[in-house]
Amino acid sequence: MSIYTGDSIKLQDYTTVEHSASPVNEQLSEKGSERVFLAETFYITSKKNTVFQVRLSEKGLCLRKESSSGVKEQTILLADIIGCRCLRSKRRGHGGSACACSALPGPAQLKVVEANSGEQDESDASAYLYIYAYILKRSRRGGRRERTTITLRFRSFDKYDDNNREAQKWRTAIKALINDEVPKTPTYTPSDARKMLIILNPKSGSGKAREVFQQRVAPIFVEAELPFELHVTKRANYAREFVRTRDIFAFRGIVVVGGDGIYFEVINGMMERPDWERALEEVSVGVIPCGSGNGLARSIAHSYGEPYEPKPVLGASLTVIRGRSTTMDLVRVETKSQIMYSFLSIGWGLISDIDIESERLRAIGGQRFTLWSVHRLISLRTYQGRVSYLPASQVVTNGVEKQYDGGFGRNSGPMMRHSLSYNNALDCPDCHGEGDCETCDTGFGDVLSLETSTGLDSFRPRLDSWYSATSRKSAYYSTAESIYQSVHEKSSQEGSRGDDETQSHQMFGPASRIPALTTPVPDTWTTIEGEFVMVHAAYQNHLSTDCHFATSSKLNDGIIWLCIIRGGASRSQLLTFLLGLSSGTHIPSTQSEYIKMIPVQAFRIEPTSGGPPGCVTVDGEKVEYGPIQGEIYGDMANVMVPAQS
Repeated sequence: MSIYTGDSIKLQDYTTVEHSASPVNEQLSEKGSERVFLAETFYITSKKNTVFQVRLSEKGLCLRKESSSGVKEQTILLADIIGCRCLRSKRRGHGGSACACSALPGPAQLKVVEANSGEQDESDASAYLYIYAYILKRSRRGGRRERTTITLRFRSFDKYDDNNREAQKWRTAIKALINDEVPKTPTYTPSDARKMLIILNPKSGSGKAREVFQQRVAPIFVEAELPFELHVTKRANYAREFVRTRDIFAFRGIVVVGGDGIYFEVINGMMERPDWERALEEVSVGVIPCGSGNGLARSIAHSYGEPYEPKPVLGASLTVIRGRSTTMDLVRVETKSQIMYSFLSIGWGLISDIDIESERLRAIGGQRFTLWSVHRLISLRTYQGRVSYLPASQVVTNGVEKQYDGGFGRNSGPMMRHSLSYNNALDCPDCHGEGDCETCDTGFGDVLSLETSTGLDSFRPRLDSWYSATSRKSAYYSTAESIYQSVHEKSSQEGSRGDDETQSHQMFGPASRIPALTTPVPDTWTTIEGEFVMVHAAYQNHLSTDCHFATSSKLNDGIIWLCIIRGGASRSQLLTFLLGLSSGTHIPSTQSEYIKMIPVQAFRIEPTSGGPPGCVTVDGEKVEYGPIQGEIYGDMANVMVPAQS
């Protein structure tokens, strides 16, 4: 057997490793408190006196390097491994074929193919196991994931079938462990063979969602052997109609590729189903951010310590592959003419005005928010109206439960303070968490670093025998018989705008626990009247990629964080507020008469008629201007989240 590192197609600067004379295959053995499923000894032919002990345990893949310079050990966590494949060397076009007992071919010669492709080299009895991992490297700047391919060459036996049996044993164990299963059978059968439903909005953000999926998401799905069915939206509310009318239980989950708008469509499509309770309970929804805001995707990454910048698509794709989920709160929203469900925020005033009115500057990208913020500060608006809310009776802060009386005065009880963004930096005294010093160096350059890249953009060409996302004929397909529904696919709604745009559908869901919008609020609510610069209710920690709005918010804490800015706030206070949104320091650390962040269970906003025109938004989308109210329902939906290491 041999071990080397390299990309699935083109190997560069690889190191040949040979299997020792005495293999060690011990299933379900115990090594201290760590359960070891498989163990094997490897050695490197290009370096004398260098041996690798490779163990597969419940923790991950452990590589122990023993050489004349000492012993070093590196463990690739199961949470960082996404998949593995058994392959075989490809037949060469010229110069004959390699002997099964010879050293590995040079990097320009070695290629691998599927065992049944018809292009395999029958004279090479070796079986190759490619293990794909995205290793999390943390630093003071936040961290990043590095793509690493580890390749094990099995060649202990004279026949390929025998070597392949050994490779398949490792593949079965790895695939089972990364899916939280105990390896039991000689071959791996997924517990859930259903496809993942992908709904892609081609017009999200800069309009490059299709290219992003093809170039950055599909290759990762190929490595993980994740089957999927992709549908591209054709019009507004296409995703909503699709989820409302199709058999979504035939899929293992739904993934939206786009911004917060398409996630809003999917959630409300579920709530328009008569079986909405089953849909919310059994179908998890994930998001791969390709929009301009991406508030939910950023909130999930922040909550779980997953690196988001500079490539948020990578972490989100790995989240989908893992398939982990947790519950998420939803807010039932009522306006004069409709009921809907929200997962992000509801706004009136300054932030909503900036968001909606800056659409005319969309061509300049994210800077449109900055420019329009300056414009709104210069020509500041205030709005007359009434804000009522039901205070959250108990708020947990730093593990301590505190009472909150819901007032608006200087001594009104605990409110959310400012906090800095999440940072899990490693504290190395030599490199300060950058990972480039001798202390942090694990000494596994021979195994990991030679074929490690820092991003998906540096992917090398993939196997010509695979259904690759880079193939012109098979774009959007994976090796797992995935389906791509073209944007030109025929539909019963073709040629029309769709029934969603001409008529409403019944909204199901739990019964409201608060008075209807047309009736007065109870005396137990707190009511404020007067001038307001802004009222914004949030239930995620981020409203967008760079807007850390509700710093204490959790996915399922059952709290709406209501930010109220009263009329009379100075422009300097508002400027400080806007500048602090990116770091979460926008709420004053001392009590402010004009700016408050209040935890509530329900609220109502009632603009006074006759005032200046303004915007009311739900999850970043403009709705009718007028009274609006919301109440939170905890643990209502299931959302995909990163795996915990």
